[in-house]
Amino acid sequence: MYPAERQAAIIALAQGGTGEISVAAASVALGVTAETIRRDLVVLERQGLIRRQHGGARLVQSTPFEIALAQRRLENAPQKHRIAQRVLQELPDDGVVLLDSGALTLVIASVFPEDRRLIVVTNNLPAVRLLSRKPLLTVLALPGRVRSVSQGAVDEWTRARISQLNVDVAFVGGNGLTAEAGLTTTIPDEAEVKRAMMLSGRRRVLALTSSKIGQNSFCHVADANEFDLIITDDGIDPRQARKLSAAGPELAIV
Repeated sequence: MYPAERQAAIIALAQGGTGEISVAAASVALGVTAETIRRDLVVLERQGLIRRQHGGARLVQSTPFEIALAQRRLENAPQKHRIAQRVLQELPDDGVVLLDSGALTLVIASVFPEDRRLIVVTNNLPAVRLLSRKPLLTVLALPGRVRSVSQGAVDEWTRARISQLNVDVAFVGGNGLTAEAGLTTTIPDEAEVKRAMMLSGRRRVLALTSSKIGQNSFCHVADANEFDLIITDDGIDPRQARKLSAAGPELAIV
């Protein structure tokens, strides 16, 4: 298991019982050492999902926005990790990339290489913290009102700044995608920011899990054929895959 996949499994074990999990039980259930479980519990506590206690941990009952984002990052963790690794193949050796907000793009930020001198522009505040630890990257945080759900800056200030940019690759996410309705998201401000991001890129890459394909959200962002590449996981419905491929963009399934 990848660490994120294992950590998601620990949360699932706790949720399936009393809300508590012991190091010994998790070690047996997941087939890893107790020390590995203890390291995972440290990570999960930093994310605000659990509180460690003697012999294990218990779930945190309240769910402020930071925890909500951390929980979404753990959902479909193996798929998100595979998508993130495929996204890395689209990074230039040198240049400027733009990274959208959201749980999947946060996973992408966590696996960014440390050996390239890239400029990364993003409205994803948790990603700023991760990327700024990599010394060769120049990280530019976009301004604007921060949505509590996504921890992304999304308002007219954000959109106006993006509209002045020309980047080598724009990596965009969303809440739903169909060949007929295109990419959609939940609120108008976010839709406008995502569209500005897409239009700023010389190459436009859409990354999202298969659970969002075939779904429609409230606000239209872009038609499917406005993207050069769509990256998703192998859980995609074959009918949806055929429709998206016929719409024009390259489709990478991992």
